[in-house]
Amino acid sequence: MKHSPDQATKLGSSETSTFSLALGGPLYQIYRRAHLSGEGLELLARRMIAIPLFTWLPLAILSILEGRAFGPAIRIPFLFDVEAYVRLLVALPVLIGAELVVHRRVGPAVQKFLTRHIVIDEDMPKFDRAIHSALRIRNSPAAEGTLFFLVYTVGLWIWRNQISLAEETWYATPHFPHSTLTFAGHWYRLVSIPIFQFILIRWYLRLAIWFRLLWQISRLNLQLTAAHPDRSGGIGFLGLCSYAFGPVLFAQGALLSGVIASRILFEGRSLPSFKLECAGLIVFLVMFILGPLLMFTPKLELARRQGFAGYGRLASQYVFGFERKWILEGEPDIADLMGAADIQSLADLGNSYGVVDDMRLTPFGWKDVVRLVAVTAAPLIPLSLTMFSLDELVTSLFKMAF
Repeated sequence: MKHSPDQATKLGSSETSTFSLALGGPLYQIYRRAHLSGEGLELLARRMIAIPLFTWLPLAILSILEGRAFGPAIRIPFLFDVEAYVRLLVALPVLIGAELVVHRRVGPAVQKFLTRHIVIDEDMPKFDRAIHSALRIRNSPAAEGTLFFLVYTVGLWIWRNQISLAEETWYATPHFPHSTLTFAGHWYRLVSIPIFQFILIRWYLRLAIWFRLLWQISRLNLQLTAAHPDRSGGIGFLGLCSYAFGPVLFAQGALLSGVIASRILFEGRSLPSFKLECAGLIVFLVMFILGPLLMFTPKLELARRQGFAGYGRLASQYVFGFERKWILEGEPDIADLMGAADIQSLADLGNSYGVVDDMRLTPFGWKDVVRLVAVTAAPLIPLSLTMFSLDELVTSLFKMAF
């Protein structure tokens, strides 16, 4: 059943019309009180500059004061730690900027379930409850409090035991069985790393909220049509909406790139030795974003079967009638046949049946997959300079082009 214009307007004034994954929660409130954000995530440049500088600048100052910013005495001085630069000055600003992208694209995508009459009237209460539940989790102090606890327990343990380098660095001096942190190292461990990890896993929480909402919507009695031009039953906008999470994927790729660069520069490893890690991460991250959309596949498969049945029956009836009129009743008058509406209608019906035949069983296509793969892999491209000089790379590209 379709919504009337009055019903659509009424629904647009509910929580659905203002739905956002990025707004709300304790961190958002801190942003506002610190004058780093407005009600609609304004002041983005201020956040993208202030927060990374708060994590990075004290490290630079303390490293200089401790004599660990540069010089041959330190195996990995601060000014040469590519991993720290990428984490705090590339990945962190991108994760912060991703909030505005997701805010502007995900909310309108949720609205399309209503404006395109995909959710029927009878399921509107369930739809509204799903939206309300998502907002409640998004705004939950307990949820972000749990993330804060995980950062200062599991997160720091992972960084200390799995990520930090076992070398003489600007942030630590190795002493068995544990390293001794410098003053800069203490700031790095207690402030910079936790801030980065908190913002990163907060994105995981937001994605979990989004996937849970999609799962609840996928269980409703959705009004899908196999003949929709988007080839996805009318919900192809979900595949396009996944582009909003491109900055999060880019940040993850940048983080991996920084880790690999450090291992290459300071541990003597080669880029090909990381090919499995690179391929595995790219596949995992892209499937992490697009995989949950497969929960709509059963509804799309049903819509496709119904489309084949309905349009197949209509096509048979029309073609039989067309043949009786123009073929079986004798030789047609060519003058009458030229420009006849029956011919155009037959072609239009064939095109409609072709759309049904081409319908995908997912809300996304290969083009969406390729674009997300490209965004995730883009930060890894500069690592190729560790295998070839810039001159050799430019020369090779020139020869390929010409």
